[in-house]
Amino acid sequence: MQRARMGWADIHDRFLAYDPGLIRMLSALSTVCAAGLTLGILAALDASVPTLVAGALTAMVTTVAVTEPRPRDQALTLATGVPDALSVMAVGSALAPYRVAADVVFVLLIFAALYIRRSGPRATTLGIFAFQLFFVTQFIDARVKQLPQLFLAVLVAFGSSALIRFAVLRSTPGRTLDRLLRAFGLRLVLVLDALIEVAEQGPQAKRAERAADDLRRRTAHLHAGALMIQNRLGSGTPDERTATALQRRVAEAETAVERLAVLVLRALWPGADVDTLTRHLTTVRPAGSVTDDVLDAATLPVLISELRALRGAVRPDPLRPTGDDHAETPDRLLGYRGEQQLPDASPAMQDVFRSAGDLARALSGLHLSVYGETSAGQAAPEAVRPHKKLTAQDSGPAAKDPVPKQRGPRIRPTTRTALQVATGSALAVVGGELLSPQRWYWAVFTCWVVFISTSSTGEILVRGYRRLIGTVAGVVAGLVLAALIGDTPWPAFALAGLSVFGMYYTIAVSYTLMSFFVTTMIGMLYTLLHTLTLEVLVVRIAETAMGIACGLAAALLVLPVHTQDRTQELLRDVLERLRAVLSPSLAQLGGESGGDLLDPARALDAALDSLRLSVQPLISPISPLRSRRRTALGVLGLLETAAFHTRSLAATAELVPAGLHIGTDERLVNEVRRIDRNLETLIDRIAVKGRHDTTLVRGPGIPAQLKVNEGGARTEDINAARRVLRHLQRVDESIQGLARTLQLPVRDDS
Repeated sequence: MQRARMGWADIHDRFLAYDPGLIRMLSALSTVCAAGLTLGILAALDASVPTLVAGALTAMVTTVAVTEPRPRDQALTLATGVPDALSVMAVGSALAPYRVAADVVFVLLIFAALYIRRSGPRATTLGIFAFQLFFVTQFIDARVKQLPQLFLAVLVAFGSSALIRFAVLRSTPGRTLDRLLRAFGLRLVLVLDALIEVAEQGPQAKRAERAADDLRRRTAHLHAGALMIQNRLGSGTPDERTATALQRRVAEAETAVERLAVLVLRALWPGADVDTLTRHLTTVRPAGSVTDDVLDAATLPVLISELRALRGAVRPDPLRPTGDDHAETPDRLLGYRGEQQLPDASPAMQDVFRSAGDLARALSGLHLSVYGETSAGQAAPEAVRPHKKLTAQDSGPAAKDPVPKQRGPRIRPTTRTALQVATGSALAVVGGELLSPQRWYWAVFTCWVVFISTSSTGEILVRGYRRLIGTVAGVVAGLVLAALIGDTPWPAFALAGLSVFGMYYTIAVSYTLMSFFVTTMIGMLYTLLHTLTLEVLVVRIAETAMGIACGLAAALLVLPVHTQDRTQELLRDVLERLRAVLSPSLAQLGGESGGDLLDPARALDAALDSLRLSVQPLISPISPLRSRRRTALGVLGLLETAAFHTRSLAATAELVPAGLHIGTDERLVNEVRRIDRNLETLIDRIAVKGRHDTTLVRGPGIPAQLKVNEGGARTEDINAARRVLRHLQRVDESIQGLARTLQLPVRDDS
């Protein structure tokens, strides 16, 4: 029985890890509940079918569009949205009989809804309310005489949305952050599970590469979870000091487990030269085996046991008995950091055990910040700083953005998008009505959604083809489901509700799936109305294609932003962020006041994520430009490698004792200056197109050893110096590799 409960608990944990904070599930469930409650109330009042449709659509919009984290802000936005919705509903109903006038106002409203996004999230939400509810009036062909019922539907929808949001499925920012932290721990467990599988499989196993790919994928999910926590800290914590402490501890844990994974792969596959866990580099193929070293082969079972102990430190297994050995585990793991009881193995394998000690320390600090205690209930005094000292040190003033602001373009992104979408919508109105005077709105709506969260023509193209694929699949599914359920209404109603849930649950992870569920829902609605035909669904596909074509035409003709230009801009931003982390890290290692390293490191992560999204059109499997695809993948892989080692360097700088100035060695100082100049050269080369007089410099290389002072013979200090050299060398190699990939000359000045 206990094992059965543990099995269900494991399924629940994996679900929570898949959807951190249950944010997507609660959003989808809230939407379905709000729409269902609205329909129930209006049906009880014997409302007409157009009123029911208006109420359900309004409930869906009001639930999803309000995105502020704080309940107070959400309530204010909903209250402000009521007069906005009623006004738009009245204007739309008055103009519905006049097709040309309604179309003109619709396009102007689309422009205004996108233009006011510059004013913040509340203005964005109000703009969405206006656009969507005007669309509703045209969809149901509303008339002025219907306004009393339509006003009632709007008020019921807003009330139902508020009731579900603030009472039935209420989720405060603090509670959401708690769930995110728990999901982060679960994702840590999944990374360690994958790491254990890699170690158990061994490099010669048939599934070795698959296990390594799984490790990379789970590490990427862990990184995404850390960024989600970062975005919620401001509203989910009581003060800035707590937010900063949590941010620091999450970053330490993430960096430590990623470094441990890299070192394990390097130890298992010594010939593969693994530098990072990025998934954009060539698949690692084993070039050697840990079993080639007898000592390492004998140590491997011990390593697997310690990895399991680390997993238990994150999330203890209730089926595992606790005893004296369990109580001694944290001290043993932490002891590896000080060379205590290190196994007799190769230097690479010993590095793995030291890194395991670093992860144990990071986990203790994370438990201390989250729960006020360590994972084992106690920890070595040197492993975790006292809580008062941690708070004082971790909660300094927030560092200002070290990257200088670039001079913005003459046209703001919000203005450009508004002009593009308005132009595309005008084309879609004309084209949509030529295809089908009754279904023209599908083309306009498609044109609107393909622009959301995109910033270049290539991104619009990728989103457009994904929507078309999802629509075609949804048409097929709708026809099959309609044939299976026949004339029975309840299965169609249930499938429509499930489609709404699937639509909002998958919108953040798969645009194709979201489009599939949208079309399936439409099919079920037409089934309920007994109007579903193959011709209607074919028109749906045609209108979708028309909307995509109109959107692409507008993106190409109106203030176009080409994918290459956008990518160059983001690439420069990543390099500037990289430099902003690297310089203060090395300054701090040299004994200077480098300032806070946490915010610049997270800014680097955010810039790199933006670049990943921007290059999607280039690395998409359908891209015909194979050479550009290889170049984009190579650049992305090198940047991710440099970012990983820069984050690790920043983490090392945070751990080095204040009196240990390992960055004062003259040879290291010269090499650091050279790396900084190379970064500056790369940034200038990207900023000034067509410049050919830029050359990077290859120096004598990072020194093999450093001069350390004030107790330099301590093992911890020697290990810290070695880590600094290793990370800095990898950053240097990545920058030079990036220069070669971008076809920039590198001069040997050794």
